[in-house]
Amino acid sequence: MQLAMVQDRVMPLEQLDAAHLDRGLFFGDGVYEVMRSYNGRLFAFDDHMERFARSLKAIEITNVDLADIRHKVAECFEKAAIKPDARVYFHITRGSGSRSHAPGAEMKPNFFLTVQPLPDATSQKTNGIKVCTYPDQRWKRCDIKSLNLLPNVLATMHAKRKGCEEAILVDDSGCITEGSSSAFFGIVNGRLRTTPLGPNILPSVTRKYIFMCAEAIGLPIEERSLTPSEAKKAQELIMGVTTRDVVPIVEFDGVRIGEGKPGSWTRKLEKQFQTYV
Repeated sequence: MQLAMVQDRVMPLEQLDAAHLDRGLFFGDGVYEVMRSYNGRLFAFDDHMERFARSLKAIEITNVDLADIRHKVAECFEKAAIKPDARVYFHITRGSGSRSHAPGAEMKPNFFLTVQPLPDATSQKTNGIKVCTYPDQRWKRCDIKSLNLLPNVLATMHAKRKGCEEAILVDDSGCITEGSSSAFFGIVNGRLRTTPLGPNILPSVTRKYIFMCAEAIGLPIEERSLTPSEAKKAQELIMGVTTRDVVPIVEFDGVRIGEGKPGSWTRKLEKQFQTYV
């Protein structure tokens, strides 16, 4: 007899809910997106859906109706009626079935979505945050927004133990890639510096809008990675993340950045970001 156990309950395998056989649980075999609303309206919906489509294609999940997914996201967001700001999370996995590395040919993708109130980030944006470095132990396709996030989880746990809000990942060459759940920027010699797009970082939607903001306010952009030593000497440091957009960093690995408070370029970027909102 084939059996399954969920917590303390034993049952025949054929009676097990398919949710427990999801390849997302077994292998992290799926991709996800997170978007937010401002004042009851979704922000950058098209950008997030385009990235979601790229992620699906990259892991060869091809039997998904993206128009239907877009409708589901919009419908659920409207029904939730969370005002003013909400966080929308959704993912698609390859499907459910017996645990095998090779998926079944007729497997049907599973869809999951949540809509929740967005935590208030006023204090972080007003006062800035502390960050610390952590080795980048992720796989070689970080440009795919996949469910394989254990290295990010471990990095974030490390940061929280040190009293920091975010972990800044450093690769084997000693260069910063990005944050465990954010894009990372430095103001160095009057330029906005950040890691160039490639397989080692996520093509952040917030990064795209921060670039647009920089161009609008006359801040030159330099796509070149920083080292931790360069970051410590930067005029300003910034975290970019969907749920909080532009967040000032005032301490990096215990070193005060600038005057230890949000800098003038950061404030200008924040103000310009709101014009796009």
